[in-house]
Amino acid sequence: MMWSFKEYKENTALLQDDGQKISYSQLDEAGSELAGQIEDRSLVFSLCTNTIGSVMGYTAFLNHNIVPVLLADTLEAGLLELLLETYQPEYLWCPKGKNEMLKRGKTIYEAWGYVLIKTDAPKAELYDELALLLTTSGSTGSPKLVRQSYKNVLSNAEAIAQYLELDETERPITTLPMNYTYGLSIINSHLHVGATILLTEKGLMQKEFWNFFKSEAATSFGGVPYTYEMLDKLRFFRMELPSLRTMTQAGGKLSPELHKKFAEYAMENGRHFVVMYGQTEATARMSYLPWQKSLEKYGSMGIAIPGGQFSLIDVDGKPITESEITGELVYEGPNVTLGYAECRDDLSKGDERGQRLVTGDMAKRDADGYYFIVGRKKRFLKIYGNRVNLDEIDQMIKSAFNDAECATAGIDDHMYIFVTDAAIQEAVKTYIAEKTGLNHAAFHLVTVKEIPRNDAGKVLYKELETYYQ
Repeated sequence: MMWSFKEYKENTALLQDDGQKISYSQLDEAGSELAGQIEDRSLVFSLCTNTIGSVMGYTAFLNHNIVPVLLADTLEAGLLELLLETYQPEYLWCPKGKNEMLKRGKTIYEAWGYVLIKTDAPKAELYDELALLLTTSGSTGSPKLVRQSYKNVLSNAEAIAQYLELDETERPITTLPMNYTYGLSIINSHLHVGATILLTEKGLMQKEFWNFFKSEAATSFGGVPYTYEMLDKLRFFRMELPSLRTMTQAGGKLSPELHKKFAEYAMENGRHFVVMYGQTEATARMSYLPWQKSLEKYGSMGIAIPGGQFSLIDVDGKPITESEITGELVYEGPNVTLGYAECRDDLSKGDERGQRLVTGDMAKRDADGYYFIVGRKKRFLKIYGNRVNLDEIDQMIKSAFNDAECATAGIDDHMYIFVTDAAIQEAVKTYIAEKTGLNHAAFHLVTVKEIPRNDAGKVLYKELETYYQ
């Protein structure tokens, strides 16, 4: 069993923004009832929402040896169809009403606004330790899934609960989709300690979100860089939120300026601001910056989580032992996932990684052992023979132009800078040329209505390729 809910049976486990709630003992009972409708070690597609039905289904599956693929309920129909054809799940767990749209199988059970559909797919052959499948954070409908084991999920939940010092008095509010590795890690770690999770589909820009936050005394929330950019524009620092204890950030590098701003706010108001780093391929979290160091080491992703360790390697794969030298970041720990799946047959594969992950991120380590992300290995262009880090260009523009909405992409010798404000276009081009010392001809400024992002706030660079491929 992944979670032993009996220890916290009287505690409220999940509280929805419409007032519906479920205790840990009820969650246990509902999960057993749902699992009783499903054959052991079956493959289930779960279309996720931040609701009791969705979370209850997820906990039922992991506690009863049923393997879910967690997908956004909002996933585009064509992409969902591709995944259904590729993996042929034996069951679907989806919001009521969605079953009519899917036109697949027979509805055999219903609870908490969700329905269970039995398809006619044959039994899948699943690796014994396979617990869960998630899409990679950069994909929206690629058939590529990350294979997570029970050990991966449990060890990461335990490590997060340890370094954040979580206990049953916590009341985190959902700000991220549960099918996204970061959002799911918040659910996993808080269920592990018997906390009350506040569930809402409302976003930070909606008044109802903050009303729910205040009325139910939320103690923490998590956000990606985009979340914190929005909070800064919302005048978050003036809000009266007496119950707030902790803010966490992951899902990409926060600009040093915003990191410092939120760290100062937290220090001045007796709160904890914890910057973290992770990938779906390592279940969720690999590092954290202790809140006590959030200001002193602003811009850093911190140190390895309990049970894990980092190293840096050069282009030849040799270890880098000196400080302040950039190399590719390597992580080792029990939360490193089994590998990828790209088709149904891959679900029977065992551990292909051996608890070691070469992350694809470039980083450096300071003299105190704290790590700083420099950029993605693939987020570099050669411009007239010079190697340019696109993540650094993004940060430079945001710093100089008041957190302007921007994204940088392109091909060698042709950098495309996408902005949403036409008025700053020429100024950005001049600024980047001056800062990098490169010729204006290398830069192409494009004004777009909005920067395309996935449901976790990450830029969808693939969608920008139509402008330059």
